[in-house]
Amino acid sequence: MYQVVKFAATPLTQALCRPHITGAVHVPRTGPAILAANHLSVLDSFLLPALLPRHVTFTAKNEYFDGNPISGFFMRLGRSLPIDRESAHSAQAMLDAAAELLESGELFGIHPEGTRSPDGRLYRGKVGVAWLALKTGAPVLPVALSGTEKVMPFGAKVPRPARIGISIGAPLRFEGDHRNARDRRRVTDEVMEAIQKLSGQEYVPTYAASYKQANGLA
Repeated sequence: MYQVVKFAATPLTQALCRPHITGAVHVPRTGPAILAANHLSVLDSFLLPALLPRHVTFTAKNEYFDGNPISGFFMRLGRSLPIDRESAHSAQAMLDAAAELLESGELFGIHPEGTRSPDGRLYRGKVGVAWLALKTGAPVLPVALSGTEKVMPFGAKVPRPARIGISIGAPLRFEGDHRNARDRRRVTDEVMEAIQKLSGQEYVPTYAASYKQANGLA
C-alpha cells in the first residue's frame, strides 16, 4: 500500500514543488542512516520519503496522527513514530523504536530542532539525534530543506506551488557514549553546524520551542 501511494504521490510532489535535490548520492543504498533535517514546514517529513528512493521513517507529534484524518492516514502508512513532545517517557520510547529501526538497517529521519522554525532561522538542536548516532553507530546525514515554508505556510490548509530545495551532506560519524550528556551535546552541536553550513540559515543558540513560548507563538 505504501509503495502504491508513493508511486501516485511522487509525480504530484514533483509538479507542485519542482524540487532541486543535491547530495542524494550520500544516501546509502542499503544499511542504516539518520537523516537530520532542518524544519520549516509541516510538509518536511512528507517530502523526503516521497522524493528519496528508500523508505524513510520519520518521527511526528501526536497531533499529526489524531488531529487530521488525512495526515493521520499518511503518518500511519509511512510508519511514522508518534511522540508526545511534553512527555520525556514518550520521547525515550520513540528513540528506542528508532534505534531498533536503525539496527535493522533502515533509514530514520528526525528534525533535531524538535518543532518548526517560527521565523526561518535555525534553532538549537535537541540531543535525541546524538543519542541515536552514538548508541547505534549509524551515520548522520545533515539535510537542508529550503522553500518548504512557501509550499505550506504556517496556518495554511492547502499546499501552494513553489520550488523547494533539498541538500544532503556527506555522512558524519561520531564517537562517544550515548549515556554521557557532554558527548550528546557535542555531537548534536556538530550536526546542527553541518545543517547550518548546508542551509545558510542564521543560527539561534536557543530551542525553538522556548522561543515560541516566550513570544506567544503556537
